[in-house]
Amino acid sequence: MNKTIFFAFLFIQNMIFAQSSERDLSSEKWQFRNSEDKTWFPAKIPGTVHLDLMNNKVIPDPFRDENEKKVQWVENTDWDYQMSFTVSSKEIEFQNAELIFNGLDTFSEIYLNGQLLGKTDNMFRKWPFQVKQYLKAGKNTVQIKFKSAVNTGKELAKKVPFTVPESPRSFVRKAQYQFGWDWGPRLVTAGIWKEVKLIFWNTAKIENIKVEQRNISDKKADLYIHASIFADKEGEYAISANGKTEAVHLKRGQNQVNIPFNIRNPKLWQPNGWGDPHLYTLKIALHKDSKLISEETAKIGLRTVELIQEKDEKGKSFYFKVNGRPLYIKGTNWIPADSFSPRITKEKYHKLIKDSREANMNMIRIWGGGIYEDDEFYKACDENGILVWQDFMFAGSFYPADETFLNNVKEEVRDQVNRLQNHPSIALWCGNNEIDEAIVNWGYQKQFKYSENDSLQVWKDYKKLFHDVIPDALKENLTPDKNIYWPSSPSIGWGHKESLTEGDSHYWGVWWGEQPFEIYNEKAGRFMSEYGFQGMPTLETTKSMFSGTPDLTLQNPVIKVHEKHPRGWDIINEYLKRDYRIPADFVQYNYMSQLLQARGMQIAIEAHRRAKPYNMGTLYWQLNDCWPVVSWSSIDYLGNWKAFHYQAKRSFEPVLISVLENDKNYDVYLVSDLTNELKSETKFELIDFTGKILWKAEQSDLLNADFSKKIRSISKTELARFDLSKAVLKISSEKDVTFEKLFFFNKPKDIKLSKPEIRIKRISATEIEISTDILAKDIYLMGDTHFSDNFFDLLPGASKRIVISKPLENVEVMSLWNVMKD
Repeated sequence: MNKTIFFAFLFIQNMIFAQSSERDLSSEKWQFRNSEDKTWFPAKIPGTVHLDLMNNKVIPDPFRDENEKKVQWVENTDWDYQMSFTVSSKEIEFQNAELIFNGLDTFSEIYLNGQLLGKTDNMFRKWPFQVKQYLKAGKNTVQIKFKSAVNTGKELAKKVPFTVPESPRSFVRKAQYQFGWDWGPRLVTAGIWKEVKLIFWNTAKIENIKVEQRNISDKKADLYIHASIFADKEGEYAISANGKTEAVHLKRGQNQVNIPFNIRNPKLWQPNGWGDPHLYTLKIALHKDSKLISEETAKIGLRTVELIQEKDEKGKSFYFKVNGRPLYIKGTNWIPADSFSPRITKEKYHKLIKDSREANMNMIRIWGGGIYEDDEFYKACDENGILVWQDFMFAGSFYPADETFLNNVKEEVRDQVNRLQNHPSIALWCGNNEIDEAIVNWGYQKQFKYSENDSLQVWKDYKKLFHDVIPDALKENLTPDKNIYWPSSPSIGWGHKESLTEGDSHYWGVWWGEQPFEIYNEKAGRFMSEYGFQGMPTLETTKSMFSGTPDLTLQNPVIKVHEKHPRGWDIINEYLKRDYRIPADFVQYNYMSQLLQARGMQIAIEAHRRAKPYNMGTLYWQLNDCWPVVSWSSIDYLGNWKAFHYQAKRSFEPVLISVLENDKNYDVYLVSDLTNELKSETKFELIDFTGKILWKAEQSDLLNADFSKKIRSISKTELARFDLSKAVLKISSEKDVTFEKLFFFNKPKDIKLSKPEIRIKRISATEIEISTDILAKDIYLMGDTHFSDNFFDLLPGASKRIVISKPLENVEVMSLWNVMKD
């Protein structure tokens, strides 16, 4: 940077400071206390009361041992937070001062220098206060008094004449998962969970920017930038977008300014697998008398998204069209990555999204029982080409619809939509998770002995909230190109046949219904937005459940309490007996439970993809965890890939080979998500476990883009002379497209394995090569590092190179033979 540019930069910054100044009060010295005590302790903001109590050694870590039950008293307690800060004589001269709380959890009273500024009742809202009249030069004090959300919720519940399921969580606008779920602990928090800002400004300021896409062609993208500006003084101003300036007249108060803007030869934002998720930076600046007084920056991507639902002979389609083309959705469901969300780091967000991209995903559904995630989550999705299905934060219960509650929700929607809508990753806004289904299918009305009027009131309240208030708020706050709304996920419960012929489906016949994995082959709906199976976390994460030396036995009460499903262990063991065996050794059990989960999900994903284009989306439950736990996740709490995530990466490959057995044949399907046609020289080889080829065939296929097709049926009579319990079908291609599939004819417990000699050769400090003398099934590499591949099968004569994230002196190895041997 030359001197002229440098001094011009300083000059501009000084001009901005003359018109505005921002203080981050989060970094000041905060204190907290139990409202009934006099002793103050240091607090960290953003944070939660549980984290502050842990930092001050008042409570143990609830993630470890059986400590969760020792901290339940926290949710019933009121808490005070306070902080003092200094205002300079220059700051006090500003015409406006605004104290902004970006997140308060949940019921609070806010005082500045003893003056009540207001009360809060929603964790998901932004709370700004005009404080010019209350500030003074020198020392100022902020105090926030938090009321117990549990106790407040109970009081609100008393106003309803019938029992509401999951009460009192339905009555409080805070993260619902904090009240406990079948994968998460009960840790109902309070505190200042997002940043606190003090903003001084003169004349006018830009409050919000919305970027609307009108028309996009190869040559030009026509945009409208809608700027919300609050002016303290009426007059003539100038507003610019990336240097293009227009004169505007602003009245005193709120103003809406529309700026036409175009981009020549635009580059589209493409989802993962289709190309580059290109982003543009827009800088919006407001000037008065040639002085820069306010500016905002937005990162946008140019893309179109449509939700297509058209009637057909089998029901009604449900698919996303992106940039004018149908996109087969491959992805997962997201829950908050920590029970204490303020400690989810930028790095953790980006790693989980990167891990999703590496597993060939193109969509994540943010589940409605958590939080609207931090900006870093959406930024990571923007940068990695991951579309977002955004639930609003309502899940699995009945919700009130009184005027106060509805107005609160309306403001919540406004705040979140204004914050998030410019992100190109957001594809759809969904009203809730499983509430339509809960009302219709879960039997709460009978359980709680509702009258007919009670039941009618529940449905009336549901319609008001999810069919009127939320969609109306979206229309008011979204630009038209971004308003895709779906009232409830799923649209029809999994026990009804229509759930597989239209809308999106949560299929829980496997796990909850305890149906065999193979039922997935019959239950592929139009869009599968939830399904799943549990597996244990990795050994490293399992050990983190203990504060001392871990005792890794299934009977250990610490292990048991880190399984939140009431029948979780019984269901896992039942499925293990069907497909594997139940080992007594803990390490082997951990390994087998992961293999079981991966096997079930492989069957599901392949069934969904084979059904393309009838089925156009598969989002498994779930990507991540909020604490160390036995759960449906593919990545555990510490960020380690379970066997399932390695399998998901394989099952989501752009080109998939899948084999479906029926009474007479083994049908081979080739599924492609590629945008171009390809030629396949496909080899079919029946190989015994020593590497001997028993049978083979070849064929050439010209395959269309974006398709699913049965390319061969292999008759069972053709293979009848071979012992298929000692053989594997290898399907591969090396022309135009490269793929390899190993298909085993029997369930794992019925495969006749022999002891393999697995060799590990060190190529470099961060690369190893694996080989074997005979078939090694489900090779499990163990060590304190991340392996680029794991839980894989390997034939004799083949080898696989593995990259490791950090050097490792010793790599331990196990295969299915170690567990299944007699």
